[in-house]
Amino acid sequence: MSVKLPRQVRNIADRALVQKLEAGLEKVEARLAQATSSTDPLANRTANHLLEAGGKRIRPALVLLAAQLGDPSLDEVIDAAAVVELTHLATLYHDDVMDDAPTRRGVATAHEIWGNSVAILTGDLLFAKASQIVSRMGEAALGLQADTFERLCLGQLHETTGPAEGEDPIAHYIQVLADKTGSLLATSAELGVIHSGADDKWRLPIREFGEKIGVAFQLIDDVIDLYPPAANSGKTAGTDLRAQVPTLPVLLLRKQALTDQAAATLLAEIDGDLSSDEALASVVAKLRNHQVTAQANELARQWAKEAIEAVSVLPAGSIKNAFASFAEAVVERER
Repeated sequence: MSVKLPRQVRNIADRALVQKLEAGLEKVEARLAQATSSTDPLANRTANHLLEAGGKRIRPALVLLAAQLGDPSLDEVIDAAAVVELTHLATLYHDDVMDDAPTRRGVATAHEIWGNSVAILTGDLLFAKASQIVSRMGEAALGLQADTFERLCLGQLHETTGPAEGEDPIAHYIQVLADKTGSLLATSAELGVIHSGADDKWRLPIREFGEKIGVAFQLIDDVIDLYPPAANSGKTAGTDLRAQVPTLPVLLLRKQALTDQAAATLLAEIDGDLSSDEALASVVAKLRNHQVTAQANELARQWAKEAIEAVSVLPAGSIKNAFASFAEAVVERER
C-alpha cells in the first residue's frame, strides 16, 4: 500500500527534500509491514488492520525530517520511524476500546470486528513489536521508548479520571495533550537526531519542537471539530460535543460561564440532550461563533509559534525552513 507524506511535510518548499522524505517513508512502510507480519493468521490480520487502513504517518515523517540534520540514509533512522508508528498504532487500538469508537481511518475498529479483548491484545502485540525493534537500537532509544510509554499511559489515565480537586481544568487538559500526543512526537523528533548521527546539541531543541507541535495539533483539532466535514475535517462536526469529550472551547466556556450568563446558557445547551442532529447542529454553530473558539484557535497558534521558536537555533536553510513549514501546516489545516 502506498502512503503519501502527510501535508505537514508534503508542502515543504524544497522539493529535493520532499523527495528524500518520500523515499524514506517508502522504506518505513516496508519496515512496518515486516514488523506486523506474523505466522499466526489471526495476529497477522488484527495487527495489520489499522496499518493497511492508511493514516497520516506524521510521527515517522518527523523522524525522517529531524534525521536530515545528520545522515538520514542510515537503517537505524528507518527503524526509529517504524518504532514510533507502531507505538502510535498500539495506542489507537487501546483508545478505540476505551472510547467505544465504531470507526477509525474509514474502517471498522478492531474491537467492532473481533471484540475488546482481541483489540486490547493486538495493541499490546504492537507495543511488543516496537519494543523488539527498539531493544536493538541502543540504550538511548530504549530509555526514550520506556519514558514515552509511561507518559502515554499517564496521559490516558489522567484523561480518564479528569482533573483533581482544586486543579485548573485547562492546565490539566493541556498536560493530557502533552502526554498523549506531544510526548510521542517529541520522541519521534529526538530519535531522528540520535539515529542519524546528528550533532547532539540539536536533541533538546528538536524535542521541544515535537512536544509543542503535538499540543498545537490537538488544540487545532478541537477547533476543527466544530466545522463541517465538507471542509475536510475528517469527521462530523460536533462529534466531541455529542460524546461529551472535553475540548478547549468547552473548557474555556465553562470558565467564562462562572461570571457570564450568556456563556452559562450556551453551556447548559452543550450539557443537554444532543442526540438529535438538529440540536447538535444548533449548538455547534453557536460554539463555533463564540469567542472561546477564537481563543482556542489562538492558543493553538501560540503553541505552534513556540515550536518554531524552539528550532530557531538550527542552521539557516531548507531544513530549518521545513520545520517552520511543518508547524504552520499543523494550525493551517483546512476545516
